[in-house]
Amino acid sequence: MADPELEAIRQRRMQELMARQGVGNQQNPEQQKAQEDAKREADERRQMMLSQILSSEARERLARIALVKPEKARGVEDVLLRAAQTGQIVEKVSEERLISLLEQINTQTTKQTKVTIQRRRSVLDDDD
Repeated sequence: MADPELEAIRQRRMQELMARQGVGNQQNPEQQKAQEDAKREADERRQMMLSQILSSEARERLARIALVKPEKARGVEDVLLRAAQTGQIVEKVSEERLISLLEQINTQTTKQTKVTIQRRRSVLDDDD
């Protein structure tokens, strides 16, 4: 008797969770398309702004960095865009200036890696 009731409760709970998260068929294809279009437009605006403040060599270097470490390139782009919006960048950023910016960011975000080696003596090893 409890099994159908339990199953009904589970179904209602699953529908509530899906409705909250907007997962599944809850979103219209129109809403998904609108979200994708907005994201695409934001990316295009971002790239246009970057092309205005970066020299061609600096853009190429940033593109190469993005291939290897996309999150790092995104962070550098954010720093550059913020600096341009606040008026700190008055001329195009050269490759040398981009390199110095990357070095500054690397020194600020350097992570120390510590490796610990633990050796265990095996029962079969004899030192005699």
